[in-house]
Amino acid sequence: MQDFLFYLKLGWEHIISLDALDHQLFVLALIAVYSFKEWKKILILVTAFTIGHSVTLALSILDIVRLPSDWIEFLIPLTIVLTAAGNILMKNKKQNQDKTHYYLALFFGLIHGLGFANTARVMIAKSQSIAVPLLGFNFGLEAGQIVIVFAILIILFILLNLFKINKKDWILFVSSGVFALSLKMTLERIPF
Repeated sequence: MQDFLFYLKLGWEHIISLDALDHQLFVLALIAVYSFKEWKKILILVTAFTIGHSVTLALSILDIVRLPSDWIEFLIPLTIVLTAAGNILMKNKKQNQDKTHYYLALFFGLIHGLGFANTARVMIAKSQSIAVPLLGFNFGLEAGQIVIVFAILIILFILLNLFKINKKDWILFVSSGVFALSLKMTLERIPF
């Protein structure tokens, strides 16, 4: 149980810490087009991301998949750029966005999972089962993402209902900001 709690805390910190800006920006871009009443869709999106994240994390720990870290560090913000750009370009096509976001969350989760893989590979001994660490880490990650999601949704609820901000303006503002920040990260991490 102690191992599970250790990895749960590690997963939580992986998304909540100040060093996790890329994860936080991805979650923000992913859910920017939704509102509080669509919380079930959002939880499915976040869970799809966690599933993708855990698959590549497991494959990497088992040494089945390995990519150079400079490419992973480049691809992670690139996924955020693409998600934010999708929000901007598809702002009037909500129905198409739902399907696209589910696939993006899962696929981009695969890429983000590789970001923690090298650290996880070192931490989890070859003789140790990966089930408990992986489960603990992913529960911590999922819990952290849910906290971030609900914080964003509360802010959105206040902006839409108290300050009467237009939802399309919110999507454009948030997605543009996330796009700019993640594009800067992407350009700083070009691996060639």
